[in-house]
Amino acid sequence: MKKKLLFLVHRLPYPPNKGDKIASFNLLRFLARRYEVFVGTFIDDPDDRQHVDKVGEYCSALCAPEIRPGLARFASLRGLLTGEALSLPYLRNRELDRWTTGVLRDEQPERIVIFSGPMAQYVSGRVPSGAITLFDMVDVDSEKWRSYGQRKRWPMNWLYRREADKLLAFERRMASEFDSTVFVSREEADLFRGLAPESAATTTYRIQGVDSEFFDPSVDYADPYPAEAPALVFTGMMDYWPNVDAVTWFAEQVWPKIRARAPNALFCIVGMRPSPEVAKLAETPGIMVTGSVPDVRPYLAHAHAAVMPLRIARGIQNKVLEAMAMQLPVIATPGAMTGIQPFPAFEPTVSEDPDTLADAAIRVLGQARVVDLAARECVLERYDWDANLQRIARLLETGKIEPDL
Repeated sequence: MKKKLLFLVHRLPYPPNKGDKIASFNLLRFLARRYEVFVGTFIDDPDDRQHVDKVGEYCSALCAPEIRPGLARFASLRGLLTGEALSLPYLRNRELDRWTTGVLRDEQPERIVIFSGPMAQYVSGRVPSGAITLFDMVDVDSEKWRSYGQRKRWPMNWLYRREADKLLAFERRMASEFDSTVFVSREEADLFRGLAPESAATTTYRIQGVDSEFFDPSVDYADPYPAEAPALVFTGMMDYWPNVDAVTWFAEQVWPKIRARAPNALFCIVGMRPSPEVAKLAETPGIMVTGSVPDVRPYLAHAHAAVMPLRIARGIQNKVLEAMAMQLPVIATPGAMTGIQPFPAFEPTVSEDPDTLADAAIRVLGQARVVDLAARECVLERYDWDANLQRIARLLETGKIEPDL
């Protein structure tokens, strides 16, 4: 008989069409093969309601109340009165709390996995005796807010700095309650060890993965680009501020240098829900903004290079792994390459300098499209989901950190 496991995740882990949902879905699928899983989560996009039954295939019970982001943001302001991080009331829900209470009381799960920091509030102080607990923070979310604060003006810079401080205090408190705290990369784990030295001994990391069978460059994809337009591509959720910041900075600081020397070039921004700032970029000569597309693979398969100019980034970026799996040359800022280790013959261009990024783009645009075989080899060897999640399996069986991780 399988042991019971409670899995709380901040967003319905399907479809796997963005970074956190890719990770949470693969984790759920991995756990479901080993445990009887009880899933508590939120639907923050009405379109995801159609996927509830799919998630239900992987668990014995599912609670997935709908959360309306606008109302949730308003409710989060309670944190200003209670003195807590605004992220906590944003994800606080009576229905999910009652359901979690019932699972903890009636099912007595032997394992508990939390995915995303604020979800830990649902089990804090009431873990069943003997249960092994794992806190997958993914990345140090508090530092993301601190980065926002450094790039915004008052009063938002004050609000973001406050969120960083309050959320870090919560993250430290929760880490002290769990058997292990897990991050998406060694770099994120090392960062948290420095911020929370009291939990350094129970802090470790997993490695992000990519579905290399899905992102298969050998498939014959239809070319989505105009003829005679060598393309650079960026993929991601385009209402997510780090992505918005990345493409607007690239369009302002790098793209004019490229177009001056490669007037036929195209910069294609592929992703759902483009913000007004991103949508406006379509007015710039040579820039295409697609909005939602049924499949990103054709855009990767026919691009000359993937550009990843992220200036705010936490953990390993799925968009980079997907481009690598499709054998695309990668042109990126250092933050976008965090957690991706050196690999023989894989030589991405990594720089924060606009001229360096422009020169690299012009080189690849000025020749016939080439593939980066080493990029895919790196993915196949180091970023396989099942192999990397074996670390999670061992943590859940022992509750102890492996040495030298």
